[in-house]
Amino acid sequence: MAKKIKETKAEKTILEEPVKPSTIIAEKTEEEITIEQKLIALYTLQQIDSQIDRIRIVRGELPLEVQDLEDEIAGLETRISNFMEESEDLKKQITDKKNSMKESETMIKKYEQQQNEVRNNREYDSLSKEIEFQTLEIQLSEKRIKEFTFKLDTIKEDITKSKVILDERKNDLVAKKGELNDIISDTEKDENELIRKSNENHKFIEDRLLNAYQRIRKNARNGLAVVHIERDACGGCFNKIPPQSQLDIRMHKKIIVCEYCGRIIVDEAISNLISKEN
Repeated sequence: MAKKIKETKAEKTILEEPVKPSTIIAEKTEEEITIEQKLIALYTLQQIDSQIDRIRIVRGELPLEVQDLEDEIAGLETRISNFMEESEDLKKQITDKKNSMKESETMIKKYEQQQNEVRNNREYDSLSKEIEFQTLEIQLSEKRIKEFTFKLDTIKEDITKSKVILDERKNDLVAKKGELNDIISDTEKDENELIRKSNENHKFIEDRLLNAYQRIRKNARNGLAVVHIERDACGGCFNKIPPQSQLDIRMHKKIIVCEYCGRIIVDEAISNLISKEN
């Protein structure tokens, strides 16, 4: 009878005092202590990571919006730069065509002068063909100049429009960054402290189990990988847990996962323990 009273007091002490993952629980086998500590560490880690999630939810889509705006601005700047390069290339080609026209005009004058000095029809016809060729070259250059000028005007319009959009996006980015920085400044200290606690809890969990936790958390709704029993059901998917499985969970002798959603399940004793500690 005395032994039974002693065990009851020990159990009461466990529930009353905050327990950390490294706490040694009295009068249990080494295997039970190890599994129970792992469950406590896992549930503690889940609570910390959930708090980090809530902080990041407050930021909403702002980080993604900022990243999208930065990418769009970079794209617009590249586009404008390409337009500028193309514009300079067109200007050079227009200048080259104008110079070519001047050369052709000079050649025509030269051939016309030579026609006045020819001694037979063959030489005259030959010079006439040269004049005709240079005239066609001038006409072709004029056509190219018109095409290049039209394209240059179109590019100038594109540059103007792109610069207007770029200025708008830069203003949007300043506003979004300001909004994001305000939120971060309010939550950064808490987030960093929670991240530190999360990393501390990692050392109480073996790599294989930690990897499983992170995998389940990544795939689970709301990032919940470890849940507690709620009204005889899984706290994640709310499917009923068989009585035998509930008993196994409460024994803390092995890690039990929900047969429906795959989440790790702990009992109310562990969840209450962590709630008191927080």
